[in-house]
Amino acid sequence: MPRAYKHDYRARCIYHITITKAAGVPVFGHLCGKLPDVSIARTPLGQIIAANIGRIPQLDSHLRVLQYVIMPDHIHLLLFVTAPVPRHLGSYIGMFKVKIGQEFRLLTGVDSPVFEEDFYDCILYKSRSLDTIFKYIRDNPRRLAVRKEFPDYFRRVNSLPVGSRQFQVYGNVQLLENPFKEQVVVHRSEGPDVREANRQRWLHTAANGGVLVSPFISPAEKAIRKEAEALNSKIILITNTPMSERFKPAEGDFALCEKGRLLIVSAPGALTRQKCLEMNSLAGEMAQA
Repeated sequence: MPRAYKHDYRARCIYHITITKAAGVPVFGHLCGKLPDVSIARTPLGQIIAANIGRIPQLDSHLRVLQYVIMPDHIHLLLFVTAPVPRHLGSYIGMFKVKIGQEFRLLTGVDSPVFEEDFYDCILYKSRSLDTIFKYIRDNPRRLAVRKEFPDYFRRVNSLPVGSRQFQVYGNVQLLENPFKEQVVVHRSEGPDVREANRQRWLHTAANGGVLVSPFISPAEKAIRKEAEALNSKIILITNTPMSERFKPAEGDFALCEKGRLLIVSAPGALTRQKCLEMNSLAGEMAQA
């Protein structure tokens, strides 16, 4: 996955790391229990992964795992690099994956990668709440159970609270719970250096499991959305289109909703300058939630 623009991956930092299971490899665990009391029962491979998560500090004394969850087909790690380290973060992730692969081969005799190549990383900037990310990681099993038990909930909701207001929405409402959301707004007054830095930050978020939030009104914002979609991004789209009883997204948006990659939020009204400002303000509020 693309790494963050100009970020030093050897420096002190907290990362939310996601690593995905390779195709053909047994699942890491099974969802068990009933809502709201659900958990993941680990398979033997999941137990190998858990043991190696506990050994991550042995790779370097400045690596500290703050939180983790092992899901059936991926893992989340909240990893704190407490001081500068001699290797790039990717080197330590690679060592971690290799060790798991070796133990899996000893257990099963199968010489196959356990994980997909590379990994996703979201950087914990000062504007992000550590408690929110702790909750997001812990809450993964519940969100999976909700998706399985209430599939219709991920189509349309006629009255979803956002702050002090209610909105009609269509798509994956769980995108609102993602702690790594970025508002996309391009100002005319911004110079090319600022625009490029913002573009790189947004695309890193898009490529690494975060969510871009915007009405995507201007040509520059539309271009960002197009690039982000090519990276399999997740998007919250603010629109001024009302959602009638027969509302159905345009073909491309409908496909993204079906894949869980899009939430459309309706803030109806004529597309005046004031409405554009209102929609951008709503995008900012959602990105900070």
